[in-house]
Amino acid sequence: MPDDVQRLPELTKHMIAEIDGSIGWITFNKPERRNAVSTDMWEALPKILDEFEANPQVRVIVLKGAGDKAFVSGADISQFEQARNTPEQVAAYERFVENSSDRLRHVGKPTIAMIRGWCVGGGVAITLNTDIRICSDDSRFAIPAAKLGLGYRVSGINKLVSIVGPAFAKEIFFTARAFTAAEAEKMGLVNRVVPADQLESYVREYCETIAANAPMTILAVKREVEEIAGKVPGHVDLELCDRVVKACFASDDYKEGRTAFMEKRKPAFKGA
Repeated sequence: MPDDVQRLPELTKHMIAEIDGSIGWITFNKPERRNAVSTDMWEALPKILDEFEANPQVRVIVLKGAGDKAFVSGADISQFEQARNTPEQVAAYERFVENSSDRLRHVGKPTIAMIRGWCVGGGVAITLNTDIRICSDDSRFAIPAAKLGLGYRVSGINKLVSIVGPAFAKEIFFTARAFTAAEAEKMGLVNRVVPADQLESYVREYCETIAANAPMTILAVKREVEEIAGKVPGHVDLELCDRVVKACFASDDYKEGRTAFMEKRKPAFKGA
């Protein structure tokens, strides 16, 4: 690990959190099981996000899987007998998942899923809660619920439908088959597909572009999109939307942006 990379204290050996420049990296670290997510990983994720959100150095958060075989291959089935064997256990597990998903969805900084290899079931669900999804050309996506007899909560299906639309959502679930990176891009499941050997460099450059922009503007847009895309028409919190926009105009960053434009230089935004 380079000297300038800061690693956060370990919450579980299966999750690695690092700060490298303006990027907060979260690595699902269970390559021997293709990064299948276990309870300790679900518990750690919100705490890592809290740390990154509170750190002004972090401008973008990137999630990835350890190794080159998988982003996340779903839930760790080896835990099912101990952790998901009774209705009470299932309910407790679902609370962990829902809490982590909600925290990822609403964290106040842009999030990117950097996907390499397999992205299956819960792995797809994780990526749907990020803002941007970038994958390698050798990635594969699947939600095999119909092969396992699993039921999916409406919150998860709604998120998929909001991104790929009803027809593709049905195809993904009905067939339970693996989709290529090209198919995922066509459906809108991912934003970009890049060659595998260029994935990390591409994502780093992408993050640099985002990090150079005004954090308060990005947060305002993120909150507004959440309201527009996540709620029934007529129930959008217009007061919240108005508040985050006004905060941008009242910020020092707005003054800096105008000044930098007039002086023909790059702005130095501070997020305040």
